[in-house]
Amino acid sequence: MICRWSCSECVRVPDFSLESALMSAGHGFVAGVDEAGRGPLAGPVVVAAVVLDAHNIPAGLDDSKKLSARRRESLFEAICATAHVAVFSASPGAIAARNIRGATLWAMTRAIAALSVSADFALIDGRDVPPGLTCGAQAVIGGDGRSVSIAAASIVAKVTRDRMCPVLDVACPGYGFAAHKGYGTARHLAALKRLGATPHHRAGFGPVAEVLQSLNPNA
Repeated sequence: MICRWSCSECVRVPDFSLESALMSAGHGFVAGVDEAGRGPLAGPVVVAAVVLDAHNIPAGLDDSKKLSARRRESLFEAICATAHVAVFSASPGAIAARNIRGATLWAMTRAIAALSVSADFALIDGRDVPPGLTCGAQAVIGGDGRSVSIAAASIVAKVTRDRMCPVLDVACPGYGFAAHKGYGTARHLAALKRLGATPHHRAGFGPVAEVLQSLNPNA
């Protein structure tokens, strides 16, 4: 029996058991799917879909939030070198049109479709299965802490989005995107009030909507 817990610290770590069960049931390619960036006030939400090689899984995969930036970068390279990986992002415009939940699910569908292999089944982090999938799927609450495939997707999505933010910082100086990654920190909120919203901000999110309303109270 394989222990799914880190006995020295009594902390659960993700493993390949969900994938193994699905593969034993006849699903050849099982994708893990996760997102990064649902909460920020600016920038895209990024989704990754990952099909791991069952015989070459990078060691140390875990929920991206539990890993240091350096460890995430290292694992990102290892995942991309050994697995099938696809990434899709939903822009602030798509988020405004679909709302954040709808845009995330839409991006999940597109990321799965973009894989270089056709996934037979998808393990989705969270409570929702995206509509329109051409494969079977299961929503897994806390999936990035249960499935190594979802954990790998969480790392790819997080690193990809984090790499976008310094570019956004250059395009929109003064907001500090490289540091806060678009989240509503005190520095970001102060810059938003001082400089106004950019096209990269999410117009439907409260603090951004308040700034836009203050600039155009008759809208």
